[in-house]
Amino acid sequence: QVQLVESGGGLVQAGDSLRLSCTASGRTFSGYAMGWFRQAPGKEREFLAAINFSSGSTSYADSVQGRFTISRNNAVNTLYLQINGLKPEDTAVYYCAAGISFVRLKYNANYWGQGTQVTVSS
Repeated sequence: QVQLVESGGGLVQAGDSLRLSCTASGRTFSGYAMGWFRQAPGKEREFLAAINFSSGSTSYADSVQGRFTISRNNAVNTLYLQINGLKPEDTAVYYCAAGISFVRLKYNANYWGQGTQVTVSS
């Protein structure tokens, strides 16, 4: 089992930057691919970004490429999502997830956090 806890969300203004964190506990963090998703009110959960075990490969949704940066620090069991140039349409609950397959993570994550709310005012 892997337990994931997100933090760093809040109320921000359009144009601001934010860094979300996801701290993992339980089984070996470095053994899993990690990713970020979000779900806005009334919408389906959306894949944002993924990173492989060793941070050598990353993958982004087209909609966030260039504004979002995923990274991880295996030494402290933490995943990050840097978001620049926040827009009101970025308002959502942001979730981190862990999975055994980097390629398949966007379709099939094994573990999920409880989410952190990001609200962007215009």
